[in-house]
Amino acid sequence: MYLVLIILAILVCILLGVIVLIQNPKGGGLSSNFSSSSQLLGVQKTGDILEKGTWILAITLMVLSLAINVALKGGSTASGSDYRDQIQKASKPTGPVGTSSAPLSLPAKPADSTKK
Repeated sequence: MYLVLIILAILVCILLGVIVLIQNPKGGGLSSNFSSSSQLLGVQKTGDILEKGTWILAITLMVLSLAINVALKGGSTASGSDYRDQIQKASKPTGPVGTSSAPLSLPAKPADSTKK
């Protein structure tokens, strides 16, 4: 289920990018190509369709991202506990700080070769 939602989200992102790139902020994007050759949709209708498509794809992407989040939260409880156990074991200290098998001592002074 998670993989299907990811693939759908990627497709929606690609379509959203294409629709946004087709549009022109001044209103002359895809509309200008249809204005001289064919008035099937009309100049204003093409802009409306692209704008509605942008809104629909944006809302679809938001819903898909929420669905992916819910699917991920529900499916990761079993595998997440293994990682949590490893982190807890690694973060626990093994003993009091500063204790070791050999006592701490200062290094011996080097022999003074200047004395005779």
